[in-house]
Amino acid sequence: MSPSELQLSFKRILKLWLPLASTWLMMAFEGPFLSAVIARLPDETFNLAAYGVAFSFALIVEAPIIMMLSAATALVKDAPSYRKLRNFTFFLNGVLTLVLIFLLIPPVFHRVMMDWIQLPAEVAQRARWALWILLPWPGAIGYRRFFQGILIRFNQTGKVALGTLLRLITVILVAGTFAYWEALPGVVVGASALSAGVVVEALTGRWMARPVLRSLFRSSDAAGSPNHSGLTYRNIAAFYYPLALTALLALAVHPIATFFMGRSRLPVQSLAVLPVMNALIFVFRSVGLSFQEVVIALLEENRRYYPTIRKFGYLLGGVLLAGLGILAFTPLLDVWYQTISGLNATLSQLARVPTRIMVWMPVLTLWISFQRAVLVVIRKTQPITLASVLEVASIAFILWITIYHLDFVGVVAASLAFVLGRLLANGWLAFPVWRGRRWFVNG
Repeated sequence: MSPSELQLSFKRILKLWLPLASTWLMMAFEGPFLSAVIARLPDETFNLAAYGVAFSFALIVEAPIIMMLSAATALVKDAPSYRKLRNFTFFLNGVLTLVLIFLLIPPVFHRVMMDWIQLPAEVAQRARWALWILLPWPGAIGYRRFFQGILIRFNQTGKVALGTLLRLITVILVAGTFAYWEALPGVVVGASALSAGVVVEALTGRWMARPVLRSLFRSSDAAGSPNHSGLTYRNIAAFYYPLALTALLALAVHPIATFFMGRSRLPVQSLAVLPVMNALIFVFRSVGLSFQEVVIALLEENRRYYPTIRKFGYLLGGVLLAGLGILAFTPLLDVWYQTISGLNATLSQLARVPTRIMVWMPVLTLWISFQRAVLVVIRKTQPITLASVLEVASIAFILWITIYHLDFVGVVAASLAFVLGRLLANGWLAFPVWRGRRWFVNG
């Protein structure tokens, strides 16, 4: 590949990736913003802890649907494939909403939160309020990710960014209005803002996908509505099941971490610090997460783009490591936690060590996003699931060792477990990705 072609390919990657990166960065801004709002309202420690618990469980419930973004990007090629994947999405949305309702049944909720996790009563009650408010969350997430995947597939990433901008504006307006009234607990303010924002983004995504859908239906009508992709519900289930299980396992680490931290040294303080720290790390991780759909879209178009995309990933990883490292190992970290996030000096000090441990997480996230994208393109999704099983199991094991036997502070143990678990998953996927290179060398 000549230097001019390399430069052109980099420009093409940037053109497709930058709107998606901005989308993820806007979503990443939500966490620090809402944590800062909650931290400035009364009973901030209990409300931050409850918000972190509620958000963790909302994530685990939505987990089976979040890979719909990748599925729609890879599978929707004509009107019949659109209809089948849409129906599959709607069914899964309904099931997940029922799961969240089941969790909120008082005996079930008490068993999970009080008996199993052993949350303090103040934290558990506030988390239940938040989960009721987040009831629309799983369905809205599935709806928006389905239509966003279609927009990415047809190179409409700018519209994805616009939808997320409207979501962010909604979050800011709702949180700011409720916080100004000072009549609601901080956890209710945060959950209300999140729920309203994702519903707005879902509806906006559907509206902006209309031109693409009209084009799909016109093309199918002109060809007599053949199913060029040959997609069936059995195909979808076989393709999507490993992806859904992967997401479920990946997001299961949040309730697992909550479970262990509830039994650790400084449990309430650790539960309060974790969502604030995760919000900061997610700002940098989001850049890596946004890369996955870009790799899928470009490799579906031309598999010979593989070497250039990989080189682009190397450069991006170096930038992420340097950026978070500068923040984590300088006085800027206290500025972020105390001045911007609103943590008191004690919680800010507690967050310092785990943040420095997590400095590697954005690079590892970028790496695994590239690995998963490659395996999705060659339709080899089972190794992705196995890697997630290894990651979750190792995280649970490390938490058990560090908390029960080494007496680590909960949030420090969690950060160490997250990094080592992800590193093991990266290592597991290295071989199947290396074997899959022939698909791209041969085009």
